[in-house]
Amino acid sequence: MTVTETTKKKSQLKGSSSQRLFAFIALLAIYGVFAVFGNRFFTYNTFINILDQSYYIGFLAVGVTFVIITGGIDLSLGTVAMCSAMFGLIAFKAGVPFVLSLLIIALAGITFGLLNGVLVSYLKLPAFIATMGTMMIALGTSAIISNVQTQHFPSRADPVNGWFKSVFQNFEVITGPNPADKFRVPSGAFWLIGTIILAIIVLNKTRVGRYTFAIGSNEEAVRLSGVEVRKWKIIPYAISGLGSGLAGIMYGATFTTIYPQSGQGLELDAIAAVVIGGTSLSGGVGSILGTVIGVFIMSVLQVGLLSLGVQPHYQKVLTGVVVIVAVFIDIQQHSRRET
Repeated sequence: MTVTETTKKKSQLKGSSSQRLFAFIALLAIYGVFAVFGNRFFTYNTFINILDQSYYIGFLAVGVTFVIITGGIDLSLGTVAMCSAMFGLIAFKAGVPFVLSLLIIALAGITFGLLNGVLVSYLKLPAFIATMGTMMIALGTSAIISNVQTQHFPSRADPVNGWFKSVFQNFEVITGPNPADKFRVPSGAFWLIGTIILAIIVLNKTRVGRYTFAIGSNEEAVRLSGVEVRKWKIIPYAISGLGSGLAGIMYGATFTTIYPQSGQGLELDAIAAVVIGGTSLSGGVGSILGTVIGVFIMSVLQVGLLSLGVQPHYQKVLTGVVVIVAVFIDIQQHSRRET
């Protein structure tokens, strides 16, 4: 590595760290504003609600971080999550044990991710077009396999599979003689934390992570060094697909109901979280911790604005403004790194 490349790499790391710090300060400030002005925002139940909003977006965002670091994009995240969930639920309805149905959901997500990877790596399609095509395929497939019928994950009252929500969302502990005296323990947070730790290790301590950063920084240089770029470029998309499959499971644990041809828009929340957390859309720069901060900013905004009585369509406007600001900061930092 030349002196120029070393200097550029240090500049990239510094820029990513500064944006991550800025995002963390913004998270604390946003939380503080809602705690002061929101209606019953600074409560334990509200905190649990924020976590509930974070699970499925968190899995989507952690997965797509790998893709964005390579300089790519994945627009199929949301629809793949819902379509994968639909595959598992149809299998469950057909008599497959529920645990195996959950495995089918994860495998379906990986399959869609591999499809994206092949389209981008081997067929040389632009990631934007390839993943948009996969998004449409997932939308149509979910309607076909479900016969355009809504599907449901097991509820807590299910005598056989009622454990699902307790294991993947939260379980309740009775704290008094009154059945209404309940303390919710966020079991879903443990799954998300475990995934975050694993993703950090993969991104920072393995060859997959090193090649992910290298491809995003200078794909041609990696190719000239003798690395089979096509193979290594597929892996981030497979990881993103796995994240989508897991997000489908967590979405089911949170909301129970899966609608055919749904999921559009979830990918925007996930990508927004990644960018807000300091991962550059230009590739080569990013971190899982930054993504997690971005996820919680998005979740706090959603729950906090509701506590202020702001209607959902206004929430989307504010979220869009936040994304524009984050992308603008990323562009400015990228310009400084190039000079």
